[in-house]
Amino acid sequence: MGTTQLEAVQEPKYWHLKTVLNDALDSEFEVGEILPNERDLAARFGVARATLRQALEQLELEGRLQRRRGVGTTVAPPRMGIAVGPSANVWPGAGRDAWNTVGCVEAVAPASVAALLGTGPDDAVHTIRRERVTQGQPVATELLYVPPASVPNLSGLLTPATHAPAVLRELHALRLEGEDRAVELGSARAEDARQLDRLPGAPVLVVTTRYHADGRVAAASVATYRADTCRLTFGDSGALEVTHHQPAERREAS
Repeated sequence: MGTTQLEAVQEPKYWHLKTVLNDALDSEFEVGEILPNERDLAARFGVARATLRQALEQLELEGRLQRRRGVGTTVAPPRMGIAVGPSANVWPGAGRDAWNTVGCVEAVAPASVAALLGTGPDDAVHTIRRERVTQGQPVATELLYVPPASVPNLSGLLTPATHAPAVLRELHALRLEGEDRAVELGSARAEDARQLDRLPGAPVLVVTTRYHADGRVAAASVATYRADTCRLTFGDSGALEVTHHQPAERREAS
C-alpha cells in the first residue's frame, strides 16, 4: 500500500480523511478484516492521531466500521432489514414478536419515562428487559415499562420466572388504541453496551414507543439499537424499519 498525503482542503481535515478511508475500505479491505493500528494509519495518511480518531468515529457512526471488544476496529458487513414494529397496534410480546424476555423487576422508572407514563417520580413500575438477536448477533435491547394501574389483576405471588409473562398477559387483555414512536441518536449506557457487545458510549439509535389504552399511556418501551450497524427506513405505509448489518462471505482473493 502506498502512502497518501492529504492536500489542503476547505472542509475539515478529518472529514476529507473519512472520504479517503471510505474508498480504502471498498478497495483494500475485506468484511470483518481488522484495520491497522492508529499509529500506522496516521503515518500512512500523514495526519495526527486525533484527526484519525475523528474520521474513524464518523465511519463507525455511519456503519462502515465496528469496534469490537478484544478485537479492535473491523470492517462492517452488509445490511439487512428488520421491522421495529411488524404491524400496527400490537402489544409487545404478542403474535410473532421477535424479542426474547430476559427478566422483569419492579423499579422506579427514569424521570423521562415517568413523564411519558404519568406516574410519580417515586412510583415503582413493572420493568421488563427484552433483547433481540438476529443470526446470532445482538441487534437491540429494550426496557418495557408497565405501571401497576395498567395491570391491576396481577397475582401477588409472582416469581422471577412468572413475573414478565404475567405482566404481558394482563397487558394483552387491554384493547390497544394506538401507539406512537420517537427516534433519536444516543450513546450506549453500560448495561445496554454489555448486552449489545459494544463499548460504553458507542452510538445507538433509541426508539421510544408509547402504547395507548383506556385513554391513557398504558405502557412505554425504550429500545436501543446499535447505530454502528443500523439505519432507519420508512415503508409506503409509514412503518418504521431498522436495517442492520448481516454477516457476509469474504470476497475471493484475486
